[in-house]
Amino acid sequence: MANTRFAPDRGLTSRMVLTMFLLGLLYVVFVGVLIALGVRAIVVLVIAGCMLAVQYFLSDRIALFAMHGQVVSPEQAPELHGVIDRLCAMADMPKPRVAIADSDVPNAFATGRNQKNSVVCATTGLLRRLEPAELEGVLAHEMSHVAHRDVAVMTIASFLGIVAGLMTRVALYTGLGGRGRDDRGGPPIGLIVMLVSILVYVISFLLTRALSRYRELAADRAGALLTQRPSALASALVKVTGDMSRIPTRDLREAEPFNAFFFAPALAGRGAGLASLLATHPPLDRRLEQLSRISAQLGRGA
Repeated sequence: MANTRFAPDRGLTSRMVLTMFLLGLLYVVFVGVLIALGVRAIVVLVIAGCMLAVQYFLSDRIALFAMHGQVVSPEQAPELHGVIDRLCAMADMPKPRVAIADSDVPNAFATGRNQKNSVVCATTGLLRRLEPAELEGVLAHEMSHVAHRDVAVMTIASFLGIVAGLMTRVALYTGLGGRGRDDRGGPPIGLIVMLVSILVYVISFLLTRALSRYRELAADRAGALLTQRPSALASALVKVTGDMSRIPTRDLREAEPFNAFFFAPALAGRGAGLASLLATHPPLDRRLEQLSRISAQLGRGA
């Protein structure tokens, strides 16, 4: 992480390193299996690499385009820029581009591969609903993602899932049920490749989702400590999550693919078990519990 005044999070750093190590190990095993099966996966790897490069270098533009966000000047949004300016001064970090998305879904997101190529975007629905202190807490949360380079790490972590997903499609449409190379009763190579690819995709998906949930907790913690107002962030969480139920389901489903970017998921899964493993964000109760502990710690330190 570049030097900022956001509180360092060794737990987040260690989880990032561990996740990348496990994904790298899984990638080596996956490629080894493909080679052992006689599969020429170079085309898939090239395509996946190109997709990763586009996502890595253009993530900010892609996210703004998908969410219909527009970069705004200080004259167009003086209050929003004022909050960002204050947070940048507090965190001692470069100012990101500031954008607004015309959507009633109350949310915010930050994206970009580094601090010099980042954008923080708030929806009109969020700006209408939150008080200044609550908005500051949400934006501090988002800017901590930029400081920790979360977007870059998550983009790189998604590479193996892209490869496995492409291999599954290749096996499904070109090789499923095919026999061995000698056509004399050998194993159905296409089917094996597809099953291995699905298994690799599932494992990589679960690893990245687990990292995503922790990074949201880390962003809550960093944002609350920077502003020294965990209660304002907790209030924003409750307000945003509660107001989601008032948004038309169609609008929420349109926003759902971008849950991993959002401050709060547009459509949150309910319950424990499988739903919690697939979630991009930790449960609201867990986020509020952490903020309550931080509030108590700050109170004792006063």
